[in-house]
This record gives sequence, C-alpha cells and structure tokens, in this order.
Amino acid sequence: MTFVEQLRDLDPNDPSRWPLPYRLGAIALIFVFAASLMGYFMAWKSQKPELDSARDQETQLLQTLEQKARKAANLDAYKAQLAEMEQSFGAMLRKLPNKTEVPNLLTDISQQGAGAGLDQQLFQPEAQVNKDFYAELPIKMRLTGSFHSIGAFVSGIAALPRIVTLHDVQITPVKEGAANNDQLQLNVTAKTYRYLDDEEQAAQQPQQTGRPPNAR
Repeated sequence: MTFVEQLRDLDPNDPSRWPLPYRLGAIALIFVFAASLMGYFMAWKSQKPELDSARDQETQLLQTLEQKARKAANLDAYKAQLAEMEQSFGAMLRKLPNKTEVPNLLTDISQQGAGAGLDQQLFQPEAQVNKDFYAELPIKMRLTGSFHSIGAFVSGIAALPRIVTLHDVQITPVKEGAANNDQLQLNVTAKTYRYLDDEEQAAQQPQQTGRPPNAR
C-alpha cells in the first residue's frame, strides 16, 4: 500500500487509531503551526506599525526625490527665467528717476497739458509716500479743454520715458455759461516714482519696525 493510500485510510475522527508515525507527524505539524502563530502575534504583529510607518516614509521620500529631480531637470530654465526677471527689474529701475531728476520730470508732466492744448488750473505736488525701495510722488492736477486734448494729454503721459500713472480720474463738463460749451474739466492725480538710494532705504527700516534709528 502506498503512502497516499495510507493517508486516505486514516480516520480523521479517531486519530488514536492512526499508526504511530502519522500521529507523531500530525503532532509535529500542529506544533509548527502553533509556533508560527505565536511568532506572528509576538513578533510580526507588534512590529507591523513600524513597518507601515517605514513604508509611508519611503513613499514620502520617493515623492520628494521625484520633485527634486524635476526641479534639477528644469534648473537651467529657472536660471534663465531668473536672469530675464532681473533684467526686466533692472530696466524698470532705470525708469525711476533719482532726486536730481525729479524737478525735470515734474516740468515734463506739467508741459504735457500745455502741449495737448489744455488750460492748467491746478498743479499741486504732494508729500511723497515711501515704499520698500521707492517713493510715490503724487501730483494733483486740474485741467480744462476738449475731449481730444484730454486724450492727447493721456497719450503724452504714457509716452514719457519715466513711469507716470494716472489715478482718481474725473472728467466733468465745464460749468454752464462758459465760452465753449464743449470744454471738459479733468481732475486727476498723477503719480511718478523715485528710487530711494541706500541711505534713504536704511533710514526708513527703523520706521518699518516701529523703533527709532538709535534704539537698541
């Protein structure tokens, strides 16, 4: 009788009648299974949270590595973009006048109205407003003239080599009874901008922090 046939003849309901070698083999299998089960609960299961944490860290590290690899691949493009931004920023700074150029710029702004055929009734420079590295120089203006003259004035301001922006624009008809009924009144605040030199920027840093210059 073969081994397989002997296994088939074993009665699973009465292991006590099995031959001794089979009983010993069954006991050994039960012991191995019990030992494996104890090893799982005592060792593997207690370390499973650490394994899960390690897997999560591995996933995060792989994601970080992938992001850094993408950045490294685009490093040349980033450098080129940064150089372009620095060039554009430098070009903008060159459009900001220094202290000695401001009077000439104010004259240019004033002359734009006269050149466009407008009657200048108010030209009032106000106190400058300091920002991080530049200062705003607002100028209140009131001019009268035709619609086309106002358009020419706005175009002339836009064509100035220095940065000048127009704010709080109000256009109203001239009061009734005036000689020319087609005349309009333009109230506007023109803002030009001046670059602060190193000393001026250093002087305003204590003001930004709310402390006097000599405070320690």
